[in-house]
Amino acid sequence: MVMMSSSVSSFAIAPLTFFTIFLCIPLFALSYCKNPPIIFNFGDSNSDTGGLVAGLGYSVKLPNGRTFFGRSTGRLSDGRLLIDFLCQSVNTSVLRPYLESIGSTFENGANFAIAGSATLPKNVPFALNIQLMQFIHFKDRSSQLSSTGIEGLIGYDRFDDALYMIDIGQNDIADSFSKEGLSYLQVVDKIPSILGEIDNVVKEIYDQGGRKFWVHNTGPLGCLPQKLALAKNISSIDLDSFGCISSYNDAAKLFNEELRRICIGLRSEMKDATIVYVDIYAIKYDLIANSTNYGFLSPLMACCGSGGPPYNYERTVNCGFPGYQVCDQGSRFVSWDGVHYTEAANAFIASKILSANYSTPSVTFDFFCQ
Repeated sequence: MVMMSSSVSSFAIAPLTFFTIFLCIPLFALSYCKNPPIIFNFGDSNSDTGGLVAGLGYSVKLPNGRTFFGRSTGRLSDGRLLIDFLCQSVNTSVLRPYLESIGSTFENGANFAIAGSATLPKNVPFALNIQLMQFIHFKDRSSQLSSTGIEGLIGYDRFDDALYMIDIGQNDIADSFSKEGLSYLQVVDKIPSILGEIDNVVKEIYDQGGRKFWVHNTGPLGCLPQKLALAKNISSIDLDSFGCISSYNDAAKLFNEELRRICIGLRSEMKDATIVYVDIYAIKYDLIANSTNYGFLSPLMACCGSGGPPYNYERTVNCGFPGYQVCDQGSRFVSWDGVHYTEAANAFIASKILSANYSTPSVTFDFFCQ
């Protein structure tokens, strides 16, 4: 381990071949989208592009943002998130947080996702139903101002043709295990209520005129370094062959299967809508299970954290705060801070999504170009 400073250390990683790295970089430059879709996103920290900072003033410090932006943007990653790559793939600018009051333009949509958000409990900042209420207010206010001739706003009719993205549920399941201390069976009992909120939001947006939906399932929670470091009374028999917590992942897979069925049901109810279900779990678990094949090392260890191997995660030392350790810039880690993914991993995940091999129906993201 090479010391960078008295409080920050760097994990050395052997350089990868150019060929290996090239295979993991999405070919975003090949997009022919001439009329990018307007995008509205609902979710948690996996797609929060700065809402936590804008809404609560929470401090997200460097090295967050170091890789692409060169500064902290409020994203919990070293660089771009999955949603940034998806926006880039259709030639639109990254989504600005709905709560960002200074310097924001919402001509290409808005991002309602806030780190820490869940579907339940309802009516607390910033639960999914609160994000929906914010969207309805945004839509009504934009339409009012646009009708007066103010430029740079989204007109009422353009909301109907927008793409609505939903990526939420991870905190519902993860917190049920780690914060509420529920058993696997108790967590399973909560899943229908969680999914009911997602179902309701899709239907409400549909009633508001939305017809295009892009729904992500949740990832392998049991492979997050944070969960592995903090899990209590976990023995080797509770871990799968790749070192992930089986019960956490089993709950995530059950959630995902029921979410897939809900999307099927919604398609039958809303026959004029396009509802794409994306298997994020399969992509992320494949990345972790076959990390070396994809040019990544230490898939269960955070790049930025504290404590060193095997997980480099301690609850009392967050990335960017005194005492943290961070891997070399350019290192091919999967996990950034124990919960969120690195830009390199997000780029890999985006490339898999853009192939349409993990989408049901098999629809490419640029299908939504207008």
